[in-house]
Amino acid sequence: MFDRIKARACGLGGLAVGALATLPAWAGYERIPGEVDTARGWDELWHEVMVDITIIGIIFAAVTFWFLFRYRRRSPEEEGRQPRLSPMAAIGWAIIPAFAFMADDFFLAAKGWSLWNDYRTVPEDRLEIQLESAMWTWDYTYPNGVRTFNELRVPAGKPILLRMTSRDTIHSHWIPDFRVKEDSMPGRTTYLWFQPKEVGEHVVTCAEYCGHLHSRMTGKLIVMAPEEFDQWYNEAATRIQTASSEQKGGA
Repeated sequence: MFDRIKARACGLGGLAVGALATLPAWAGYERIPGEVDTARGWDELWHEVMVDITIIGIIFAAVTFWFLFRYRRRSPEEEGRQPRLSPMAAIGWAIIPAFAFMADDFFLAAKGWSLWNDYRTVPEDRLEIQLESAMWTWDYTYPNGVRTFNELRVPAGKPILLRMTSRDTIHSHWIPDFRVKEDSMPGRTTYLWFQPKEVGEHVVTCAEYCGHLHSRMTGKLIVMAPEEFDQWYNEAATRIQTASSEQKGGA
């Protein structure tokens, strides 16, 4: 009898493991070809986590309250009795909830991993900007030598890659509206990227405690129309060249 029950339990366990193994294939992050919308992807994953937690919580709460009602004491003198379950029923009560939790965790983990891998693949047509963080400022350097402090100007529709390092301690460059955040550290180069789609302004802040003025280490991300950005970019480069020529002439 026990051997038959054990064999059935092993069979059910094998089916459960096989089903869990297929979850990563179902959990792929569906995205528009050639585009990774990080904010939408992370938001959808977060919403799925909240929905799953709510559904599982309601189911287990309902079962718990049913048990409380079904096996409640009906009089002060009544003594409780142990409900008798068959071995298969006992195994079912253990395996089914465990499978539900594991299936949900595997699915969400696989989906998060898929989204993360998509995000870490940076488009080749990106605009690459160097960022050096320091107490308590963001120092951006563009490919043409233009430098800005606490103000990052980028064109709409263009993938933006920030290659980051730190001058002093660990900082964390966070753009909440785009759901992207990455640490910058002394002696190490890290990166983050995002792709703004609409013209507008967004907050940049530090998410890693870096000293007594940490809360004031904020900046501004300005997303410009492509033609306006090109004009600003070229004019800023011209000013740098003019200033450099004047310095050489004065020397």
